Amino acid sequence: MVCRSLSVAGRRVCVMSTSQQPAEPATDGSATPVVPRPAVAARSEAVVEPVPAAPADGTAAAPAAGDEGTEQTARSAPPTSLSPSRASDFMQCPLLYRFRVIDRLPEKPSEAATRGTLVHAVLERLFDDPAAERTVPRAKAMVPGQWSRLLETRPELGELFAEDPGGERLSRWLGEAEQLVERWFTLEDPTRLEPREREMFVETELESGLRLRGVIDRVDIAPTGEVRIVDYKTGKAPRPEYSEGALFQMKFYALVIWRLKQVVPRRLQLVYLGSGDVLTYDPVTADLERMERKLLALWEAIRLATETGDWRPRPTKLCGWCDHRAVCPEFGGTPPVYPLSVSPRASAENGQGRMGPV
Repeated sequence: MVCRSLSVAGRRVCVMSTSQQPAEPATDGSATPVVPRPAVAARSEAVVEPVPAAPADGTAAAPAAGDEGTEQTARSAPPTSLSPSRASDFMQCPLLYRFRVIDRLPEKPSEAATRGTLVHAVLERLFDDPAAERTVPRAKAMVPGQWSRLLETRPELGELFAEDPGGERLSRWLGEAEQLVERWFTLEDPTRLEPREREMFVETELESGLRLRGVIDRVDIAPTGEVRIVDYKTGKAPRPEYSEGALFQMKFYALVIWRLKQVVPRRLQLVYLGSGDVLTYDPVTADLERMERKLLALWEAIRLATETGDWRPRPTKLCGWCDHRAVCPEFGGTPPVYPLSVSPRASAENGQGRMGPV
């Protein structure tokens, strides 16, 4: 990976490329506007549609309070699909995956994650305006309104500032969101962009039967048909030695697009608003084939863990931010009773709750 400063707003662009040809569209957001056209599904099971109300991780939507029967049914359902976030959960800690997908334990909202959701909403909605009106003042002015909309759909987020009667923390938090939105204008020029899709829910089923699904922040398509997948990150760019992990999500999406449209995306682009960096990668078919093999191995490990009920914790520094330490054996806790039936045929030697090399 090579990082260099460019003349456009002095930003730093980190490039990881497997291709010898110049990549288009350019990282300065200069893709030529295109006329939207419907996506083509590769199979009858494959779909491209607006973001659904249900999560994109294969779990059912959370049941309404007091609906015990629905809640038990939802919690007893084994996973049926894989998303980038849940795949990352399993690789980080199989037990965390169980808590989120099988047990569906509640988690407290965080200011950082909610700020990311808010910023994403602003950047999505900004493209509803004509190109000439996509300015910094306009985008910053959208922040309070999008926060109000977010509270309407997720009123529990108001608990973040329940102990802030004067509104100082909320005001500071909204100001931080505005700063992230403003920084985006130094990385891309929205007046020169006409995204094909925003917050696009995608789903496809591989020949193996594994169903992949997720939500892509933005898809740009050049007049020549070249596809660029863009994802916004409100944190800081990782150090070069950790960039491969950061690209996992993007290669996941690239694989889905490849299977849906039989087109390898020309560019994968991560926009880090926290540090003002742009990380790009130009994938080739071999990259996506490797990703597919990795996901198949990952899904097999998840399947074995689901059947045996053997979900093993994997302690890391990230445990300090986990909401489930009280029920984690690594911290002296006891997990909830496993809600699914257990198959005795697999043993610890099968490697359930783990993923071997691929």
